Amino acid sequence: MRFFSDNAAAVCPQVLDALARANHVDTAYDGDALSQSLDAAFSDVFETNVRALWLPTGTSANSLALAALCPPYGGVVCHRHAHIQVDECGAPVFYTGGATLLLGEGPGAKLTPQAIGDAVSGIRPDVHQVQPHAVSITNATEYGLAYTPAEVGAIGELCRERGWGLHMDGARFANAVAHLGASPAEVTWRAGVDALSFGFVKNGGMSAEALVFFKPELAAATLIRRKRAGLLFSKGRYLAAQLLAMLKDDLWLANARAANAGAALLARAAGDRLVFPVEANEVFLRLSAGEAASLRTLGFDFYDWGVGEARLVISWDQSEDAIRPLAEAIAAL
Repeated sequence: MRFFSDNAAAVCPQVLDALARANHVDTAYDGDALSQSLDAAFSDVFETNVRALWLPTGTSANSLALAALCPPYGGVVCHRHAHIQVDECGAPVFYTGGATLLLGEGPGAKLTPQAIGDAVSGIRPDVHQVQPHAVSITNATEYGLAYTPAEVGAIGELCRERGWGLHMDGARFANAVAHLGASPAEVTWRAGVDALSFGFVKNGGMSAEALVFFKPELAAATLIRRKRAGLLFSKGRYLAAQLLAMLKDDLWLANARAANAGAALLARAAGDRLVFPVEANEVFLRLSAGEAASLRTLGFDFYDWGVGEARLVISWDQSEDAIRPLAEAIAAL
């Protein structure tokens, strides 16, 4: 009956099993066998050589990625509804040592090259104003829309032309890939992405996210920043074990497909109440205060999203039988 966040979902049994198997003596920090195997495992997923670091939160992954791409005196272009702007308590500014977030516009929290150009058009190229050094996009976006490889590629081309870095906040990267049917490579490094915050916690993980660098040389300074930030766990193998369990046999994709399918079921019931197309595991719909109260009276839990709207999130472990009562209740409003 709870549809307020996939952060609250259960942990995959495969992840719990992997933690039990990792429960033995090994080298501390990230020198253990599991941590040392992350580069190869993620390189297989992305079909290129990458550096992959474990981190405990998406906020830390986003912030350290931006610190690798933008100096303290620079700016990062992001959507005004981006998680790094709205929901990370200034962490990107803190971890970068002072970089400025330059806010752009676009429906469904999507940026375009035009929107990015508009966001920086008034900046003079002199020492008196913050100069942009990077762009950050979210896939799937904060409103559940997926950037296609072509859309990412257009932004990647702009970044290459201007000498900027490109970061992708992939808190729900799995859901975007599952929707697109594209390979992970097509929607990231082949389209110009330099660093990806690869989310696992929302998708059945427990306490580990991945920061993937498609320019491996970016990782060296990030290892130091991770330690300086207090994020170098002494028993890193337990984080690495979670990530490897999710990658094995494409469990991350299977979980995302299940969550997306549940969201599609709700979308069909919502009909013209939908605020945005449903392309991941989030459903945004129009509800009056009375209708929202009616659904809550039936026991359903979800976020109000502004005035007259609600956000419903499907988790990897919610079966069709668990979702159908909410779909029927929405259809009956």
